[in-house]
Amino acid sequence: MKCAPMSKSFTLLTRRAVAVLVAMQFVAAVHAEPIEIASPGNVLKVTFELKDGTPTYSVTRKGVAVINSSKLGFKLKSGESLDGGFQVASSKTQKVDTTWTQPWGEQKDIRDHHNQLRVVLEGTGESSKRMAIVFRVFDDGVGFRYLIPKQGGTDSIEITDELTQFVFPEDHRCWWIPAFESNRYEYRYTDSPLSKTDKVHTPITFETKSGLYISLHEAALTDFSSMALKRTGGTTFEAELYPWSDGVKSRGSLPMKSPWRTIQINDSPGGLIENYLILNLNEPNKLGDVSWVKPGKYVGIWWEMHLGVSSWSSGAKHGATTKNTKRYIDFAAKNGFDGVLVEGWNVGWDGDWMHGEGNFSFTKPYPDYDLNALAAYAKEKGVHLVGHHETGCGIENYDRQLDDAFALCKKLGIRAVKSGYVGFGQGINRTDANGKQQKEWHHGQYMVRHYRRVVEASAKYDVMLIAHEPIKDTGIRRTYPNMMSREGANGQEYNAWGGDKSNLPDHTTILPFTRMLAGPMDFTPGIFDVLFEKEQPDNRVRTTITKQLALYVVLYSPLQMAADLPQNYEAKPEAFQFIKDVVTDWEFTKVLNGKIGDYITIARKDRNSDAWFIGSITDENSRTLEADLSFLDAGRKYVAEIYRDGEGADWDKNPYAIVIESKPVNSTTKLQLKLAPGGGTAIRLRPETK
Repeated sequence: MKCAPMSKSFTLLTRRAVAVLVAMQFVAAVHAEPIEIASPGNVLKVTFELKDGTPTYSVTRKGVAVINSSKLGFKLKSGESLDGGFQVASSKTQKVDTTWTQPWGEQKDIRDHHNQLRVVLEGTGESSKRMAIVFRVFDDGVGFRYLIPKQGGTDSIEITDELTQFVFPEDHRCWWIPAFESNRYEYRYTDSPLSKTDKVHTPITFETKSGLYISLHEAALTDFSSMALKRTGGTTFEAELYPWSDGVKSRGSLPMKSPWRTIQINDSPGGLIENYLILNLNEPNKLGDVSWVKPGKYVGIWWEMHLGVSSWSSGAKHGATTKNTKRYIDFAAKNGFDGVLVEGWNVGWDGDWMHGEGNFSFTKPYPDYDLNALAAYAKEKGVHLVGHHETGCGIENYDRQLDDAFALCKKLGIRAVKSGYVGFGQGINRTDANGKQQKEWHHGQYMVRHYRRVVEASAKYDVMLIAHEPIKDTGIRRTYPNMMSREGANGQEYNAWGGDKSNLPDHTTILPFTRMLAGPMDFTPGIFDVLFEKEQPDNRVRTTITKQLALYVVLYSPLQMAADLPQNYEAKPEAFQFIKDVVTDWEFTKVLNGKIGDYITIARKDRNSDAWFIGSITDENSRTLEADLSFLDAGRKYVAEIYRDGEGADWDKNPYAIVIESKPVNSTTKLQLKLAPGGGTAIRLRPETK
C-alpha cells in the first residue's frame, strides 16, 4: 500500500519542529543544571555551572559566599578558544582520605581529605573542542585545574590568555606585593583594600569583614607560565600569566595539565599556616630513596659581603679565600653546624654580571680558593661545603654546565647548593630557533622550565637546593624533596642595604601569612650585631636580638642559616646557644596566636626528640601574648629555656637588652610573653631530666 505524499506545509512544520527540538537541546546543554560538590565536613561547597555555554564556578563556606560566580577558560592563538560554547559531556565525583609522610617538613604526617569533581566539557554543534576541569574540595580550601586533551587533530597549544576569575563579594582587606615589576618578588607588603590593588603576585592574603581569611595561590607549577592576578574592576581578579617574548602566555604539547588554582580558607590567620592544601595538590615523591636529603643549619661567607667587609669579586677584599673559608669551617665544626656556604668562590664575579649577562664558571674556582683542599678539610671536620651557583640570569650558560657542576658537587661531597638569579624584569636572554636573542620575563614559562631542569639535575647527583631569586614555591618539594628552600621575598640582606626597601618591624609578622604560605623561605635570620655601626653606620636591622632568635621558629626553612659573622656570635655565647639548639625538622606545627602584620606565636615539635620550640614576634608595638602549653604531654614535666626581651628593650633605642632564664612548665602552664617594640621571645621546651 502506498502512502500519500506529505504536503509542503506538513514538511515545513516538521522541519521547524526538528529545529526547535535541536535548539531546545542546545539550550539545555549550555544551561545545564548546576553541579555541586561539598567538602568532607560539608564546610565548603563548590558549584560548577555553564552560563550560556561559558564554564563558571562559585564557592561558599557554611552557606555564605566566598567566591561569587567566576568565569573559567582560555583564549588560544589558533583553533577554537576554550572560553564558551560548551556543554557538559560527563561529570564524576570521588572521595579521598589518605595520610602521607613528608621526608622532612613543618609537619611530619599530612592528611589529604577531599572530595573531587571532574567535569568533562565538549563543544556544541560541529565543534570538536574538549576540556575537563577538576575540583578538589577540602574543609579548608579548594583547588581546581584544567585538563586539555588533543584538540581537533592538533597535538600542541598556545594560550594567549587565561580567563580564570576570582570574584569576591566584598572589598576585602589584603596584603600583597606588585607583579610585573623589575625586582621579582622582593618588595615590602602593602596592606590595603582589594580595590586599591592592580597586578599582584600570589600568594595574596585577604581578611573579610566577618573575620574569614583567604589566600589565593597555585600548586604544582610545572610546565606553564607563573600566574599573577590582575584586578579587572571592582572586586574581581583575573589570572594574568607571564608572557613569552612573542606574547604567548603558555605553550606546550597536548594533552596538557594546568597548575592548580588554589583558594585557602580559614576562620583564623593561623589556620592558613596549618593548611597543607598546596602540598596535597602536588604529586608524591618521584625521587625514591631520599635519605641523602638532610635538613640542618649552616653558616657562611655571605653577610660580610653585604656589609662591605669583603667582596664577591677577586682582589684584595675577596671573601672566598682558602684561609677565610677554613675559619668558617672551624667555627661550624666547633658549634655543631652542618655546612659552610661560600659565595664568590668561582670565576665570573668580576665586572657587570647581574643584567642577564652572567658568564660564570661553575667548576673553576678563583686562584686563592683551593676548592679540593677545602672540601677535604670540611669533611675531616665533619662539615660540608654549601656550593653557590649565581647565574646572573645567564640561563643558557648555566644550562650548559648543569651536569658538570652537580657532578663536581657529588665528587667533592658538596651536599647542598644555593642558586641565584639576579636579573631584572623582562631581561633574561634566550636564543630562539633562528639564532636571534629574545628577552623573557623572570617568572614566565621559559624560566619555569629552567628551574625544573635544575631541580632534576641536582637530584640526579644527590644535591639539595636553596634557590634565591627563584620561581615561587608551589609545593613541588613534595615531588622533589631535594628542593629545600627559597628566597622569593625581601630577605635579611635588605637590612644591610638600607634605603626605602629595608624591612620594617612588621615585615616578619606579615611573611608567615603571605609569602610563606607557598613554602619554606631562606630568610637568613640570626643577626646579632643589628646596628653594624662600623661597617654600615647608616643602615641597621629593625629588630631586637631576641626577635632574631625567634625567627628561627617563626620563619620555617629546613636549611637555616646563622647569617651573622662568627665573631659576633662568639661575643654573645649565651644568646648563641639558642641557635645551636634549635632544630629545622618538625613533627608538628601549631600557631598559638597571630594577627597579620601585628604579631605571631608558633610552636613546633622536634621530629627527632621530645623537645618543642616556640617563637613569638611583634611589630613596632610592644605587647604581651599568652602561650598556652596544653600541646605538651599531659603529666610530664618540662623545662622552659626562655630568651626574652630585657627591661627597656626596643628595636630602635635598645635592641640588645636580653634576659635568659629557665623555669619548670607542664601542659597546664600558660606563659606570658612580654614582647618589646620590634621584639620577640624564643623558647626551648625540653623534658625535665634528673
